[in-house]
Amino acid sequence: MKMTVLSPGPLSTIQDEGRFGAMGKGFSPGGAMDITAMKLANLLVGNAPGVGVIEMTMLGLTARFDCDSVIALTGADMSAHLNGKAIRRYGSVPVHSGDILSMNAAQHGMRAYLAVAGGFDLPVVMGSVSTNLKCALGGFQGRKLQKGDELPLNHSVSADLFGARQVAVPEEYPETIPLRVLLGPQEDAFTQSGIAAFLGNEYTVTDKSDRMGIRLAGQKVESKHGVDIISDGIVTGSVQIPASGTPIIMMADRQTTGGYAKIATVISADLGRAAQARPGTRIRFVQVTEQEAIRLRREEGKKMAQWEYEMLYGV
Repeated sequence: MKMTVLSPGPLSTIQDEGRFGAMGKGFSPGGAMDITAMKLANLLVGNAPGVGVIEMTMLGLTARFDCDSVIALTGADMSAHLNGKAIRRYGSVPVHSGDILSMNAAQHGMRAYLAVAGGFDLPVVMGSVSTNLKCALGGFQGRKLQKGDELPLNHSVSADLFGARQVAVPEEYPETIPLRVLLGPQEDAFTQSGIAAFLGNEYTVTDKSDRMGIRLAGQKVESKHGVDIISDGIVTGSVQIPASGTPIIMMADRQTTGGYAKIATVISADLGRAAQARPGTRIRFVQVTEQEAIRLRREEGKKMAQWEYEMLYGV
């Protein structure tokens, strides 16, 4: 039982929720950039939310299945086709042995997710199957997918007996997005005018962005006495201000510590939105309170729990 990669796209990797508990040893959590899209893909095929999926960046893969199964695609719209016929996003799709899935460039957004019922039969490394490209571990041989890779599947699924599952397709990713932030932990390293510039101007995602960080162009953020600090921990969503003065949003493959001051942190509820920001997207930072961030996080959790309940019980 396997899925054979015929064309991988520029960056397709196996990702799950991430590798936790190893930052003290220098390993970043990694995992899917858009966690919500990843979890939904899994729920649509009957998997647990954190099972490994394929994350595709800007351009999707082409692959052939050698067994019956069920797949789901979420995230960016990459105009997926099965045997030349267009298939839906955010819904379960049956596949049969010999079927070919083909995908194109993302029309909106940046990253798409492919889940297969039962998941991929890959070794778990430090509690995760996520691919860490810098350390060449996890995923499929610790690297991005290549033409000819044969990805083993955990089991075959009778596609004809699997009930159809569907959730509403979210609004397409806009050209300008607000990202809600908590100021800190080093906002005191910046002048009041610098903080006002950070919150009052739009920034543009550059083509130097990757899974490590989203690099922005725009108004420089003024510091009081420079931005160098004694290195401390970095979380997903930390907004560093390097010597250039323009923000970098640290993402899944970030380093575990860093020596630049962090003016703010993108709240967890908005990280998926950040992950889908492609070059040219404009970003506005919006300050919220800690209480508001907690409320939004709880709402996200309730929404995911409701989706999981609906998938499980078909209501």
